[in-house]
Amino acid sequence: MALTPVDLALAMIKRVAALLRVPTDTVALEDASGRVLATSIHSPMNLPPFDNSAMDGYALPESLGLPVPGSVLTVDGELAAGADPAAAAAGALAIMTGAALPPGYANVVPVEDVEVEARDASGRVTQIRLLKPVRTGQHCRRAGEDIAQGQCVLAEGHRLRASDLPILRGIGVEQLTVRARPRVALLCTGAELVAPGGTLGPGQIHDTNSLSLTLTLRAAGAEIVLVRRFGDDPDLFRMALKDARAAGADLVVSTGAVSMGRYDFIPEALRQLGAEQHFHKLAMRPGKPLLFASLPDGTLYFGLPGNPVSSLVGARFFVNAAIRTLLGLPAERPRLLPLSAAVAQKPPLTMFQKARVLHEAGEPLRVERLAGQESFRIAPLLEADAWAVLPADAEPLPAGTPVPVYPLEPGGSLFP
Repeated sequence: MALTPVDLALAMIKRVAALLRVPTDTVALEDASGRVLATSIHSPMNLPPFDNSAMDGYALPESLGLPVPGSVLTVDGELAAGADPAAAAAGALAIMTGAALPPGYANVVPVEDVEVEARDASGRVTQIRLLKPVRTGQHCRRAGEDIAQGQCVLAEGHRLRASDLPILRGIGVEQLTVRARPRVALLCTGAELVAPGGTLGPGQIHDTNSLSLTLTLRAAGAEIVLVRRFGDDPDLFRMALKDARAAGADLVVSTGAVSMGRYDFIPEALRQLGAEQHFHKLAMRPGKPLLFASLPDGTLYFGLPGNPVSSLVGARFFVNAAIRTLLGLPAERPRLLPLSAAVAQKPPLTMFQKARVLHEAGEPLRVERLAGQESFRIAPLLEADAWAVLPADAEPLPAGTPVPVYPLEPGGSLFP
């Protein structure tokens, strides 16, 4: 069977995932970070909601025009932030930063630009002398100057950041309509796997894949609704699939049993269940045996290899691509960074490499391939902060060759 190129596989995933309907959720503002907007947000109000002072100083009525330096003005009252400006007097007013300007007031003179000429018995300023010229509209924040009522603040499909949420509160938005998190069921096959907290027997290993994939797919925006571990048994597999459907999974992701060994039963089991296989085996390393199919009810199915790094690469790049499509997000865009060292020989496959971005003083960013690229080696991930993707059609790659670089986790950053 010919190997499917990585670009073609990603295109298939996006095309199939785009056919599925994703419901919406209503969430409170404080719970919305990381969610994807299902509708655009238009501001229901002006921000600022009223004309206000940008300085502590003295508000001047428009009737005074632009008084020149040396002018002596009477101060008739005071406005603090939160005060009702309609109750103000008609002359110059002492005003605090953020206080609303009364109608007919157009300029604010900072306290450092005046000299106090007189105070009353309580110490309140009653008369000031101007030290500098007054400019029209100075130190005034106008209603709607930041955000105008009706303005589109955030568009449908925007992934909300923590920094967005205070702005939404500022315009009075407290609930948001967002796309529901795609629901994922994880099925980890292999008699050798021991559940968390269990004691290893002969030939057994701790199940790291379920934790690795749970964290990766949550970072991508998914909700994990089921985790099952079971031996290499098609009947147990069918029971786990039934549980996944009952849990409402939009995607089922399995690890192991998709290669060519005696116990790699999943491709045949899916065929017997009537699943439509879109591809099986990619022109890449690690993770070549990756399988993508649609179950008869439309649920997306990803069969990832069991080796830890192969499984992680499959989730990070291929399951993540499906989740982004279901959420209405665009394809992830890498950053092109030069290799810090040459790649002398490589097979004609797309290579997903554990890597580290080099941040050296006075030097441009570069990417370093780490030692230990084998798919069973997880210790290099302790040093890694990125994936470097080496293209299938280029070898050797000299030092300085730009290659696509992605954050280690979905939604992560390449900067410390």
